[in-house]
Amino acid sequence: MGLLEELKTRMLTADGAMGTLLYSYGIDYCNEELNLQKPEIIEKIHQDYIAAGADIIQTNTYGANAIKLERYGLENQIKEINEAAIQIAKRAAAPGGQFVLGTIGGIRGIRKSDATIEDIVRMVDQQANHLLTGNPDGLLLETYYDFEELSATVKYLRSITNTPIIAQVSMHEPGILQNGLALNDALHQLEALGADIVGVNCRLGPHHTIQAFEEVTLPKKAFLSAFPNASLLDVEDGRIVYESEADYFGRAALLLREEGVRLIGGCCGTTPKHIEAVKKYIGNLAPITNKVVTPRKPIVIRDAEPPKSQPIHEKVKTERTIIVELDTPRHLDITTFIEGSKALHATGIDAITMADNSLASPRISNLAMGSMLKLEHKIRPLTHITCRDRNLIGLQSHLMGLDALGMHDILAITGDPTKVGDFPGATSVYDVSSMELIQLIKQLNEGISFSGKPLRKKANFSVAAAFNPNVRVLDRAVQRLEKKIESGADYFITQPVFTKEKIQEIYEATKHLSTPIFIGVMPLTSIRSSEFLHNEVPGIKLSEDALERMRACGEDKDRATAEGIQIAKELIDTAAELFNGIYIITPFLRYDTSLELIKYIQEIDAKKERDHTYVQTSN
Repeated sequence: MGLLEELKTRMLTADGAMGTLLYSYGIDYCNEELNLQKPEIIEKIHQDYIAAGADIIQTNTYGANAIKLERYGLENQIKEINEAAIQIAKRAAAPGGQFVLGTIGGIRGIRKSDATIEDIVRMVDQQANHLLTGNPDGLLLETYYDFEELSATVKYLRSITNTPIIAQVSMHEPGILQNGLALNDALHQLEALGADIVGVNCRLGPHHTIQAFEEVTLPKKAFLSAFPNASLLDVEDGRIVYESEADYFGRAALLLREEGVRLIGGCCGTTPKHIEAVKKYIGNLAPITNKVVTPRKPIVIRDAEPPKSQPIHEKVKTERTIIVELDTPRHLDITTFIEGSKALHATGIDAITMADNSLASPRISNLAMGSMLKLEHKIRPLTHITCRDRNLIGLQSHLMGLDALGMHDILAITGDPTKVGDFPGATSVYDVSSMELIQLIKQLNEGISFSGKPLRKKANFSVAAAFNPNVRVLDRAVQRLEKKIESGADYFITQPVFTKEKIQEIYEATKHLSTPIFIGVMPLTSIRSSEFLHNEVPGIKLSEDALERMRACGEDKDRATAEGIQIAKELIDTAAELFNGIYIITPFLRYDTSLELIKYIQEIDAKKERDHTYVQTSN
């Protein structure tokens, strides 16, 4: 009798964690390589789970795909590793006739950039075909946080095999996926795609797994499965541990049965003792066939408060918009920064932008200074957020704080690596890329946290993305812009540009895009700083003409400043003709130079308006 036939009439017990046991043996490298190097260890673990009462065991192939094996230089041994794994499992199961599942693990977490769907399907095809060669009783898809990935995988596998498919999602929060989709909806969608068994595994312990199933209705054709962790994880003396009594885990299996689950196994932290306890409590019990679900009252997500001023990305579509960058201080004296901000604001600019520890050097928090500008001086702040300094927890907390303060203008960037800054030994986090950060911010705008949890209110962020046009092949940079637009970018802010020709090239390369672009203009102040920018700062390249003009000023500071302003004005002439958005980058808190450039832009616009009025009057 096959796996699905068995599940029609009785509960089945699957095995528990493989990695937990290997970790306890002191093995902390590529688990899948052991299929070739130490197959006796893997077979012994299978046998221990079978002895504990498991009706089903799974192959040691969770990470046996090209991406994960590449970390260990084993990407050319995918065939050997997968085929060996199923042979080992079949050998262990032969005496007792246990079912053997070929395991395929998820690849994406929060980061969609880890692999495209096309890459994932290609790898699934490769791994699945090696597993199917061994004629498994089913294919187990486990630990999938990204529902798009799991859906594509199920759909593809169903197109190439009739072998039973078990599709299991993983959740950060009970009952909801990280994209905000309800577990019940997700499982029924997987059933519709062709999965024979649908369920959950990993991340949550028994308590929260049971809670998640309380709102899950019984599928029409598929069966439900659950492979909880032993408990929430803990760390003791640098080692990961799971605190859970086996008997507690076994009693939880009875509660999972009441929620309609027919296949119960274990994930992280579980051992043969946990599986023995599950078998003790559920034995060969018949599964329940009827279940009444009382939906919980849904959490209402309120709309965001209407913005008090027009979003920058909307205004710039139709009229001149000027934003000015002013770096927060690297010391604790904020006098000049506040004075400069007030002077710039008085000119009527649209926002003051503040970098997020540019060049990986610590400055006063732009959240602190931005809130001070907004609350005390009624100045609109546009804060930069890097992926470098905060993990996902810190990023979401930071963004929630910005929303609470009413600071809704953001530039999302990757951030310079710590090696270029004051503390080269510091850790660069980079949990996500700038594109993924944009997507997550837009998810907050829907009232959904990074983990999928409802936030009770929608955020209202206007999100800018960075654009570095100072590259050899501009078309590639524009392709990256298009991907950022797909991620949700509302507008772009460029690195400083130092030639009229580059501005014109940007216009021609991006005129097919409807997403606004702010052209960055940075007044130079000396030949030394110019050489530094040109030769050492990533993403900035000066023209040879600009460098020669600054060299001609020698050490005359006043002459150098005047020349730098003149170069900037010439760039503004071209930028203002082709783009509504101008981004002035204030050098070294020299806000007097920015004030002169703002005045120049306003004079250009005033003259243009006078000329337009004159033409209309003449006609």
